[in-house]
Amino acid sequence: MTRRILLALLSLGLQAATAQDKYAGPKPEKKDVPYLLHGDKLVMTEVQNASQSRSKDGQLFFVPGATSPARTPLAEPIFLFSPDRFRAEQLGLFRFEVRNGRREIVISGKRKRNSDEPVFHLSVRRLDEGLFRLESSESLSPGEYSLSPEGDNTAFCFTVY
Repeated sequence: MTRRILLALLSLGLQAATAQDKYAGPKPEKKDVPYLLHGDKLVMTEVQNASQSRSKDGQLFFVPGATSPARTPLAEPIFLFSPDRFRAEQLGLFRFEVRNGRREIVISGKRKRNSDEPVFHLSVRRLDEGLFRLESSESLSPGEYSLSPEGDNTAFCFTVY
């Protein structure tokens, strides 16, 4: 009987120790900015305010420049995100097309690939209090991309090369 109680207490102690494990990796410097995770190093995404206009195909969102300085070789990038104003679940992943020296995307258009939904799916996992890990659920081909919160024109840009 004493042995069973001792084993039960030991088991509870191990579960409690496991539950108290804290994330020990790198943490984002700024809140509300996703960072690309490269091993034990974080690369801040490029923060832009997307301009918006109407086009014949729908709402056109664009940011200046043909490419982002935030770059990753990973086809399935991982981001760390510490929320403040935006919730991690609000972020959508979009692919830009480069035209006329700027990155742009058409939303709510006639073309099939453009819709009100993010072009790519993200998985969101809580790592610690106020820290989330976001991962592309699909392989991204080389190009220009943005994480953007629903209902906001902030674009967190990055390049997959």
